[in-house]
Amino acid sequence: MLQITLPDGTLCEFDQPLSVSELASSIGLGLARAAVAGRVNGTLVDCAFVIRHNARVGIVTAREPEGLEILRRSCALLLAMAIKQLHARASILAGSVVGDGFYCEFSHARALLPEDLRLIEARMYALALANHSIRHVLALYELDNCATVGTGPHAPSTRALSAFSLAHVNGSARQRIYGVCWTDQQELDAWRAPQQAMVISVDERQIEFTQSVTDALRRAGVRANSDVRNEKIADKIRQHRSQAVPYLLVVGEREAAGDFVSLRSGEGEDLGQMNIDAACERLRGNTLAREGATP
Repeated sequence: MLQITLPDGTLCEFDQPLSVSELASSIGLGLARAAVAGRVNGTLVDCAFVIRHNARVGIVTAREPEGLEILRRSCALLLAMAIKQLHARASILAGSVVGDGFYCEFSHARALLPEDLRLIEARMYALALANHSIRHVLALYELDNCATVGTGPHAPSTRALSAFSLAHVNGSARQRIYGVCWTDQQELDAWRAPQQAMVISVDERQIEFTQSVTDALRRAGVRANSDVRNEKIADKIRQHRSQAVPYLLVVGEREAAGDFVSLRSGEGEDLGQMNIDAACERLRGNTLAREGATP
């Protein structure tokens, strides 16, 4: 008899091994539809993972931070599939979760342009609606004719990917397309809305710290996004200033090591260096003042 203990302490007994998906279905159809992975004795596994021994098991949905990361990882694979379908001679080089989304790195004889993104994104949505399975085969995850080597788990199928958008493309010989992915359309629309602050990394070494600053601002009630693209810092600052973002928080190695940020106004005024709590308080106060609210 197989005994599975759920997170709330409930003990479930089964006559034979079963997958994480089958366990979710035995609990409820809504949970089965929402499941993107499982947690078996503390380890994240794919929904297809078969539980063969007594274990503590939880079902992971996209509403959890780890579940959202899984969606973003699967979006990188979906993007690779769309690129290959539209540009058969492109060579997929890498793909990963980054910031609020994902990227796919590839090489192609012709440098893709921002206007190419709309067609690629449309193909991604068509593929998502077709509900392709994402299969784990040894060290590979396969989606149609695309495969990637890397850490899982992935969403069980593309149906789980419903709120994503392609944002940028850069590079020439080696190109990257960056996108964002959220749990639902409401969250994606919030990301697209005009932001009060943009946290900008100097290079890819500060990605984790940049995202932690962004999350802190969001918890403080400031509408903030991060820009962790692998591009020159001057170009990123220039772009966000042109988009009239009120505040820019620059993060380099010195800031990450000292746990502070360099704050600038959207007009280019240097507002000095401050710790994260002070930056959150200042921007929160300015945000409330702008919106006519009381702190």
